Amino acid sequence: MNKERLKLTSSEIGSLWGQYMNGTMTDMVNRYMITIIEDKAIKATFQDAIKTFAKQKKQLVSFIENEGFPVPIGFNESDLNKGTKRLFSDIFCLNYLHIMTIHGLVGHATSFGIAVREDLRYFYDSCDTDGKRMYHQTIDLLLKKGAFQRDPYCYPGESPEFITTKDFTDGFFGKGRRLASTEIISMSLNIKKSILAKTLCVAFSQVAQSKDVRKFITDSQKVAEANIKSFSKILDDDNLSVPKSWETEVTTSTASPFSDKLLMYHIGFLSQVAQGYYGKGLASAMRTDILTAYERVILRNLRVTQKWFNIMVENKWLEQQPLVPNRQELAKEK
Repeated sequence: MNKERLKLTSSEIGSLWGQYMNGTMTDMVNRYMITIIEDKAIKATFQDAIKTFAKQKKQLVSFIENEGFPVPIGFNESDLNKGTKRLFSDIFCLNYLHIMTIHGLVGHATSFGIAVREDLRYFYDSCDTDGKRMYHQTIDLLLKKGAFQRDPYCYPGESPEFITTKDFTDGFFGKGRRLASTEIISMSLNIKKSILAKTLCVAFSQVAQSKDVRKFITDSQKVAEANIKSFSKILDDDNLSVPKSWETEVTTSTASPFSDKLLMYHIGFLSQVAQGYYGKGLASAMRTDILTAYERVILRNLRVTQKWFNIMVENKWLEQQPLVPNRQELAKEK
């Protein structure tokens, strides 16, 4: 059987649809940022990112069209307001590209994991290679500019140790225990991603045109702040460094570079993908206070997602993903 002729499965179509939607959104943000960036090295990195997605977008469109599905509208030049003032600093733009690259790498790995057809597997493999290149570039630049925030250090013991008491899971009563390095992995990354979300909320709340959109973004900012505090307290209680905030990297501009649709979609995207990271952190946590913190954060984000869905639907901004056939309705037609 010709592997190229295999029909794409519902999972494969879903992954292509999601990659197109999220990719076009990020591409519009990158296209705005490159117009305000002054640093030559950072601008060159954004040029690479824009060029890379242009290549990927053509392939995404080809896959979708060849299966007979309509290409999503996604985001395009109509979602950009050209000539607006600077909203972000160069360093924030670089941090944004770094965090979004991490999201891209996770998304490509997930899509690769469900891809069966050979051409689709090689496409996601190339996307992963592109993402890794961008990951190296953004970290190298952040390190060079002294703007990369390292995670807390963990000092070695004299020999391997075993858990000898059930108090290892105790985070509320008794003496408790220090944080495990495996718990810090998710916690530190989740703080950084929440800081990005909060900073975007600060910026987007300044420029949103709709009153409802502005209120939603302001409420989302409060949720991000609460999430940051929940995780930061756990690190601080063990005298560990906490990633710094980026709000000062937002200017006082009130002119929106983006449509309200893009503002809303972006905040919703960050909230939804965060749930996956929170779930992973929950699974790796072995201390009761950390488990409770993740449960609270997940519930806060679920409430945000519900409000986001309602506003997106009311404004007809939420494109419908490809659905499986409704067999009952098809039977009624006869």
